[in-house]
Amino acid sequence: MGVLVTLSHLSKTFDSGLQALANVDLQIGDGEFVSLVGPSGCGKSTALRLIAGLTKPTAGTISFPAGKPEMGFVFQEPTLMPWATALSNARLPLDLKGVARGEANGRARAALEETGLRGFEAAYPRELSGGMKMRVSIARAFVGRPKLLLMDEPFAALDEMTRAELNDDFLKLWKAAGLTVVFVTHSVAEAAYLSTRVAVMSPRPGRIVADIALGRAPTPDPSRRFSPELAADARRISDALHGAMKAAA
Repeated sequence: MGVLVTLSHLSKTFDSGLQALANVDLQIGDGEFVSLVGPSGCGKSTALRLIAGLTKPTAGTISFPAGKPEMGFVFQEPTLMPWATALSNARLPLDLKGVARGEANGRARAALEETGLRGFEAAYPRELSGGMKMRVSIARAFVGRPKLLLMDEPFAALDEMTRAELNDDFLKLWKAAGLTVVFVTHSVAEAAYLSTRVAVMSPRPGRIVADIALGRAPTPDPSRRFSPELAADARRISDALHGAMKAAA
């Protein structure tokens, strides 16, 4: 497995003087599902934005050993255009790239189908549930067939049942598409269920204090949520997180 992204001694201080990240070192391998877990304000979202190039580091480097990959970004809120249909929202990245409308529509329809929204192409955001809006957001990020998908707490606002369903559906998409995912979550259980690795961050300024390999490819199996193996993984993540917070205190 090759290295897709390397963060080396990465730090970020905002103009206000707030230091979000300090000396972060992390490698993301091709095909991995890596979750970032840490207390609120520890710089998890900032790390994603740095990888995406939406903001620049104060110090350190972000490198792409095999060349900068095509990326998609899924935010915590769906941020859909309310006046546009699900198809038009999913098609937006292709429109911005100047892809011919016929091809763009076909690719957007395929992305909506892959995210479980076949038959909802003409629906407007006001007609969709919260989970369906997030599916459109994922389809929009996926329509350009990115190699690297960055996800900033995309399921945090959803009810437990919808969140679990989206977890499983997204794992199927990750496996089928050969994606590499960097996923921000506050949920230890979600990180344990979804990830191949979990990077635990300290309170601000955020550092990587534990890099936990979970040792097996995650599978979309609801019964796995109650398995002893998953409980043990969640305990390892939780212990590392509590240790980081205790050390900071």
